[in-house]
Amino acid sequence: MCCHHMKEGRLKEEQVMAALFLKMLTLQTIKTGNHCIRRCIGVYIVQKTPLSLIASAPRLSHLIHAKAFSTEDTHNDRKKSKKNETTFSNIGRKISERIIHVFDENGSDLGRMHRADVIRLMDERDLRLVKRNSSAEPPEYQLMTGSQIHEERLRLREKEKAAPAPGPTLTKELTFSSNIGQHDLDTKSKQIQQWIEKKYKVQITVKKGKNAEEPENKVEEIFDQILQTMPGIATFSSSPRPVKGGKAVLCVLRPLSKKEEIAYRETQGTQKGDPVNKENGNGRESDVLHQ
Repeated sequence: MCCHHMKEGRLKEEQVMAALFLKMLTLQTIKTGNHCIRRCIGVYIVQKTPLSLIASAPRLSHLIHAKAFSTEDTHNDRKKSKKNETTFSNIGRKISERIIHVFDENGSDLGRMHRADVIRLMDERDLRLVKRNSSAEPPEYQLMTGSQIHEERLRLREKEKAAPAPGPTLTKELTFSSNIGQHDLDTKSKQIQQWIEKKYKVQITVKKGKNAEEPENKVEEIFDQILQTMPGIATFSSSPRPVKGGKAVLCVLRPLSKKEEIAYRETQGTQKGDPVNKENGNGRESDVLHQ
């Protein structure tokens, strides 16, 4: 009886163990099956997807980079184009417009011409083509010789140098006593002249000396002496006036304008020409007397 019960207990244990093993095997099979299914589906999708679609799908970062690079290039091209438009130079045979308005090397109006006719005229006369007005309709061009282009470039360069520097005019200040010696005054006059030539204004303050015997107009004479060292260069921006309760005199010198410089040179030329005319006149009179 005992043996029978022992056999039944072992049988139940074996059945339980078998059930657990079967359950574990079933779970492992399900996991393995899912993995296989995913692999099979993935291979199927890759095989069915056209290769051209995979190759042509760009990354977003590449698109953004390409757009930024393209914008920068366009901006640089615009800068170069604007710079080239303002530069006076021979454009050669690169005429972008089909019909243009042409002037010859003497400035005569040749009217509207086809670019092929213009190029033929350039070859016949050994001329260059320069853009005059790109905003006109049609654009205006001029035929010029090499020497004309060179002279025009020199003229434009001189014009740029002569143009006043942008921005407000700076002012230099100088203060000294009316008892200043002649050597020191000459040194200060040279310094003032250097500032004036650099287009500065110069504010000069001269303190009156304590010497009772000093002439009342000595300060004004100092200003006149300084100004006489710079003929055709400077003039008074503000006339001498007393400051600090009459203990000093202040004035401001400024560079001459272009118009004033021209007027000064014309005046000097007229003054120099008068003695010559008189001498010539006297010579003619003496010739008449001798005859």
